[in-house]
Amino acid sequence: MKELTLTTLIAVFEEMFGAPLFWAMVAAAIVVTVLYVYVLIRDRTVSMRKFFWAQISMPIGAVAAVAFVLWATSSELSDLGGPVDAIVFLAIAGLGAVGVSILVYTAQSLMRPGARGRR
Repeated sequence: MKELTLTTLIAVFEEMFGAPLFWAMVAAAIVVTVLYVYVLIRDRTVSMRKFFWAQISMPIGAVAAVAFVLWATSSELSDLGGPVDAIVFLAIAGLGAVGVSILVYTAQSLMRPGARGRR
Protein backbone atom coordinates (compact mmCIF):
# COMPACT_ATOMS: atom_id res chain seq x y z
CA MET A 1 0.00 0.00 0.00
CA LYS A 2 1.81 3.06 -1.26
CA GLU A 3 -0.95 5.62 -0.78
CA LEU A 4 -3.55 6.11 1.90
CA THR A 5 -6.78 7.06 0.13
CA LEU A 6 -10.38 7.33 1.25
CA THR A 7 -11.33 4.18 -0.67
CA THR A 8 -8.51 2.28 1.03
CA LEU A 9 -9.73 3.40 4.45
CA ILE A 10 -13.31 2.43 3.60
CA ALA A 11 -12.15 -1.00 2.47
CA VAL A 12 -10.13 -1.50 5.67
CA PHE A 13 -13.03 -0.45 7.91
CA GLU A 14 -15.47 -2.65 5.99
CA GLU A 15 -13.09 -5.57 6.48
CA MET A 16 -12.69 -4.82 10.21
CA PHE A 17 -16.34 -4.28 11.11
CA GLY A 18 -18.18 -5.91 8.23
CA ALA A 19 -19.91 -3.83 5.58
CA PRO A 20 -23.40 -3.70 7.19
CA LEU A 21 -22.10 -2.61 10.61
CA PHE A 22 -19.67 -0.07 9.13
CA TRP A 23 -22.31 1.58 6.96
CA ALA A 24 -24.81 1.54 9.85
CA MET A 25 -22.23 3.40 11.96
CA VAL A 26 -21.68 5.91 9.14
CA ALA A 27 -25.44 6.46 8.82
CA ALA A 28 -25.81 6.91 12.59
CA ALA A 29 -22.96 9.44 12.63
CA ILE A 30 -24.57 11.41 9.80
CA VAL A 31 -27.99 11.43 11.51
CA VAL A 32 -26.55 12.56 14.86
CA THR A 33 -24.47 15.27 13.15
CA VAL A 34 -27.46 16.62 11.23
CA LEU A 35 -29.58 16.64 14.41
CA TYR A 36 -26.76 18.39 16.33
CA VAL A 37 -26.50 21.12 13.70
CA TYR A 38 -30.31 21.45 13.74
CA VAL A 39 -30.30 21.87 17.54
CA LEU A 40 -27.54 24.48 17.42
CA ILE A 41 -29.35 26.47 14.73
CA ARG A 42 -32.73 26.14 16.44
CA ASP A 43 -31.54 27.15 19.91
CA ARG A 44 -28.98 29.76 18.75
CA THR A 45 -27.11 29.25 22.02
CA VAL A 46 -25.37 26.51 23.95
CA SER A 47 -26.99 25.49 27.22
CA MET A 48 -24.28 25.19 29.85
CA ARG A 49 -26.34 22.72 31.88
CA LYS A 50 -26.73 20.37 28.89
CA PHE A 51 -23.09 20.93 27.95
CA PHE A 52 -22.02 19.97 31.49
CA TRP A 53 -23.89 16.65 31.35
CA ALA A 54 -22.53 16.00 27.89
CA GLN A 55 -19.00 16.49 29.27
CA ILE A 56 -19.71 14.19 32.22
CA SER A 57 -20.70 11.43 29.77
CA MET A 58 -17.37 11.57 27.91
CA PRO A 59 -15.51 8.90 29.96
CA ILE A 60 -18.39 6.50 29.40
CA GLY A 61 -18.15 7.11 25.65
CA ALA A 62 -14.39 6.55 25.67
CA VAL A 63 -14.67 3.21 27.45
CA ALA A 64 -17.65 2.15 25.31
CA ALA A 65 -15.81 2.96 22.07
CA VAL A 66 -12.75 0.91 23.05
CA ALA A 67 -14.95 -1.97 24.23
CA PHE A 68 -16.96 -1.84 21.00
CA VAL A 69 -13.84 -1.96 18.82
CA LEU A 70 -12.43 -4.85 20.86
CA TRP A 71 -15.73 -6.71 20.47
CA ALA A 72 -16.14 -5.95 16.75
CA THR A 73 -12.59 -7.00 15.88
CA SER A 74 -12.55 -10.04 18.20
CA SER A 75 -9.45 -8.64 19.93
CA GLU A 76 -8.25 -8.29 23.49
CA LEU A 77 -6.15 -5.67 25.24
CA SER A 78 -3.35 -8.23 25.39
CA ASP A 79 -3.19 -8.07 21.58
CA LEU A 80 -1.75 -4.54 21.68
CA GLY A 81 1.63 -4.77 19.99
CA GLY A 82 3.33 -1.46 20.53
CA PRO A 83 3.13 2.30 20.75
CA VAL A 84 1.19 2.69 17.50
CA ASP A 85 -1.54 0.38 18.80
CA ALA A 86 -1.74 2.39 22.02
CA ILE A 87 -2.01 5.63 20.02
CA VAL A 88 -4.81 4.13 17.90
CA PHE A 89 -6.68 3.05 21.03
CA LEU A 90 -6.28 6.53 22.53
CA ALA A 91 -7.67 8.00 19.29
CA ILE A 92 -10.61 5.58 19.42
CA ALA A 93 -11.27 6.57 23.04
CA GLY A 94 -11.09 10.26 22.16
CA LEU A 95 -13.47 9.92 19.24
CA GLY A 96 -15.85 7.86 21.36
CA ALA A 97 -15.79 10.50 24.09
CA VAL A 98 -16.53 13.33 21.66
CA GLY A 99 -19.20 11.30 19.86
CA VAL A 100 -21.08 10.43 23.03
CA SER A 101 -20.81 14.03 24.20
CA ILE A 102 -22.44 15.26 21.00
CA LEU A 103 -25.07 12.51 21.21
CA VAL A 104 -25.94 13.35 24.83
CA TYR A 105 -26.17 17.10 24.17
CA THR A 106 -28.35 16.51 21.10
CA ALA A 107 -30.63 14.06 22.90
CA GLN A 108 -31.09 16.46 25.82
CA SER A 109 -31.86 19.34 23.49
CA LEU A 110 -34.40 17.35 21.51
CA MET A 111 -36.14 16.06 24.65
CA ARG A 112 -36.14 19.40 26.50
CA PRO A 113 -35.73 22.33 24.14
CA GLY A 114 -34.45 25.61 25.49
CA ALA A 115 -36.50 28.82 25.65
CA ARG A 116 -35.85 29.66 21.99
CA GLY A 117 -36.54 26.10 20.86
CA ARG A 118 -40.10 26.16 22.29
CA ARG A 119 -41.36 28.98 20.08
